[in-house]
Amino acid sequence: MHRLLRFLAVAAALALLLGAAVVFALHQWTGSDGFRQRVEREASAALGVPVKLSRVDVDVWPLPAVVLEGLDIQAKPALTLARVEARPAWAALLAGRLQVATLVVREAVLPQATLVLLAARLQAPDKTAAARAPANAGDEGLDLGWLPRRMVLDDVTWVGEQGRRTTVSAQSDLDEDGWPASAQVQITGGALSGATARLQRDADGQTAWTLRVDVGGGTVQGPLKVALPAAGDPKARHIVFEGELQTRGVEVAALTAPSRPLTGELDAQTTLSARIDPKAGASAITEALRTQTRFTVNGAVLQGLDLAAAVLSVGLQRGGITELDTLAGQVATRGQTIVLTNLVASSGVLAATGEVTVNPERSLSGRVRVDMTRGAGGQVVGVPLAVGGTLDEPSVTLTRAALLGAAIGTVIAPGVGTGAGANLGDRLGEGLKDLFGK
Repeated sequence: MHRLLRFLAVAAALALLLGAAVVFALHQWTGSDGFRQRVEREASAALGVPVKLSRVDVDVWPLPAVVLEGLDIQAKPALTLARVEARPAWAALLAGRLQVATLVVREAVLPQATLVLLAARLQAPDKTAAARAPANAGDEGLDLGWLPRRMVLDDVTWVGEQGRRTTVSAQSDLDEDGWPASAQVQITGGALSGATARLQRDADGQTAWTLRVDVGGGTVQGPLKVALPAAGDPKARHIVFEGELQTRGVEVAALTAPSRPLTGELDAQTTLSARIDPKAGASAITEALRTQTRFTVNGAVLQGLDLAAAVLSVGLQRGGITELDTLAGQVATRGQTIVLTNLVASSGVLAATGEVTVNPERSLSGRVRVDMTRGAGGQVVGVPLAVGGTLDEPSVTLTRAALLGAAIGTVIAPGVGTGAGANLGDRLGEGLKDLFGK
């Protein structure tokens, strides 16, 4: 018995030595320039752009992990990551499947345009694979098993299509079914800096969550839910997303920083909806989102535009501010396009109504009618104005039809006649357009 124990001890020691030797050799090989260059070549071929790495490492103890340092995907613009750590799940690894348990990304810069480009290249159709796929492959349920069970983002910067940067630190944990169990996000730089968000799943097995965002001294919170396609229905291939958010006491300037086209406290009720094709790219998912919002801004101040001066100068005045007693309306979004309708604003002798569209490039277009009470008799001067410019530099000018009326009004009765003529000219222009078409 004593000899058997001694033999087992010697065998265990030899196994440990052999394992240590294998680990050391693996570590030395993966850390070599030859292995790093091979990874660079394979990644460059897969992505279609040059890829550079400073270091590749594989750890076995205390947990298996693959580490990439100094990753530089040399697209235009470049995508860079200072360090990426991926740790596989033990149970899946022992079963012969690769599943990432934890993914850590540190000090990364992720341009949206580059991510869309790389995703399109990676999702390019493989005709050979398609030919081998079974006929009912499209009936399979949504597979989220490839997602990391835990993801940690440390100082990660997102660069939007217009070059605007947002830096975040975040952590998310997934349930066994692949849907988020919880997530926390802190925005540390750029747009919405200082905001925090928390997402919490309502119950196990339910694709429903509660979202709370603290931003601009107020809150945005409410339920979100996802309805999956009905099993066995070949026509039901879309995921349906719905949500309802309540906004209370949020400073508008915090949502648009560093721009400040409008200040004041926002109260709003928003509904969100989207029909998402799971096989669609990220850009298609973004374009699928629709929102409807009814809002009120308390203590609103319109920056860069003096509506009273615009009325008196029939749209020639630039700059200034307008303090508003009331600002309310509806906002609809489709993708990145924003449309303001039923816009109502009032301030003392001023009252304005209209519709404005904010395009993806932040340019403005639309029409507003501004009525101003003048004189002891309370005479109302109304001027129809065309909205243009950008969010940062808005402008209002007379519509083409109103220009003629303003000129006639100035000749007949300077001052009040200018505004009245502009109003009449705009109405005539609208009538002619209705009569003869565009």
